[in-house]
Amino acid sequence: MIVQDEGKPFFFKGGQTGCLLIHGATGTPKEMRWLGEYLASKGYSVLGCRLFGHATDQKDLLRARWYDWFTSVEDAYHILSGTCNQIFTAGISLGGLLSLLFASQFPVSGLIAYSTPYSMPEKLAVILRPVLPLISTLWHYFPKGEPDWHDIELHKDHLEYPTYPIRVATELHRLIDEVQKALPTIAAPALIIHSIKDATIHFQHAEKIHEALGSRDKELLWLENSGHNMTRDSERDKVFHATAAFIQRVSNNASP
Repeated sequence: MIVQDEGKPFFFKGGQTGCLLIHGATGTPKEMRWLGEYLASKGYSVLGCRLFGHATDQKDLLRARWYDWFTSVEDAYHILSGTCNQIFTAGISLGGLLSLLFASQFPVSGLIAYSTPYSMPEKLAVILRPVLPLISTLWHYFPKGEPDWHDIELHKDHLEYPTYPIRVATELHRLIDEVQKALPTIAAPALIIHSIKDATIHFQHAEKIHEALGSRDKELLWLENSGHNMTRDSERDKVFHATAAFIQRVSNNASP
């Protein structure tokens, strides 16, 4: 198995507060790297993990299951906990789902979810759910739609698989089921960031996540000029600043 050059995990050693960054489905750690570099400049230790089956060959996703992705996050958490006494998780889309579920099972100091679905966004995937596992054995991939990036030049530099494996849809169904059950049990402070112009995940998903979260300390931040990949799109600086401000505030309010 060969990992793509720009798809490798990254680690920046900083202080005792750690940030675990989680990319999205069919993406790579590259989509979180600029955020990681920004957080590292603020003195945080940062680890950008690579989810199982990503940044290698899209055939590897055909055998991936949602708990493989969860285990990738767990492994990264244990690595980061060796140098940090408090850890924040931050993920985009699939990474946001994993960040939420992880916060329901591990003692994270806080979580950030970007462009994260509450339920399956594709109606066809919902209708076909009972037969998706069978379909995925006969038809492996389906094409991606038009990109919703507001900075088209940055989209050209984006590193991802060219299609969606149908098997991923089945696993997203199962992961979303787990997250929906877990949301009321989450107590960690949470920041939800979503673009009202996200063409992949409608902004109502963010409202539903925010409402269902059990956290007493929860924020919902809207973007107005970004697509789904907000950590690299035109409002990325706003995303970076809001993330760092949230981590700083929660860290300062933490009990000694």
